Amino acid sequence: MEFRHEWKHEIDWSDLLVLRQRLSAAAGPDPHAVNGRYWIRSLYFDDLTDRALREKLNGVSVREKFRLRYYNGDTSLIRLEKKSKRAGLCGKESALVTAGQAAALLSGDGSWMEEDPRPLVRELRRKMRGGLRPKTLVDYTREPFVFGPGNVRVTLDYRIRTGIGYGGFLDPCCVTIPAGDAPVILEVKWDAFLPQIIRDAVQLPGRHTSSFSKYAACRIYG
Repeated sequence: MEFRHEWKHEIDWSDLLVLRQRLSAAAGPDPHAVNGRYWIRSLYFDDLTDRALREKLNGVSVREKFRLRYYNGDTSLIRLEKKSKRAGLCGKESALVTAGQAAALLSGDGSWMEEDPRPLVRELRRKMRGGLRPKTLVDYTREPFVFGPGNVRVTLDYRIRTGIGYGGFLDPCCVTIPAGDAPVILEVKWDAFLPQIIRDAVQLPGRHTSSFSKYAACRIYG
């Protein structure tokens, strides 16, 4: 797993309008976006003690979380992801799963994972035996921008929503509700260096690095 640098800031809608204009001039659009944005649905896992949530809220420097994720309502392409944090750096592992496999996980059936050769799938199976379970649904809209030097990715995430429970994960039309008064989230990720043009573009007076978690925000409902 390769680790990357990450900045995260809580901003408001007026900041979003400023950044959208700056980033449109300084960076390029994500080729996978539709009209400059896409919709993301994630299902986060946690154990009976809410370890992932507690470690996030307590600022534990070495932590991990598992999730299922798909984009723009397309359940034919679902990713199992493990996101890891190491002293401010972030890394991600990913494996594709089918809608049928995801449905089995939601029902508590992980038998299909037993013979799967992929290390990430096998790791999730082991941790599910230890109590890890699907926990919380997270929806939001993302506007992504990319910049080649430094392998920079800048995203603006907003309209964060959640569901009561997680049974509707595979139904893009299931009812969701706003996750409290969630802000707009600016995220900046890069490899070895952050080019000055991007560093300047994302600067906003009075905004500081944040530890905001969409998963934690959506746990307010259970």
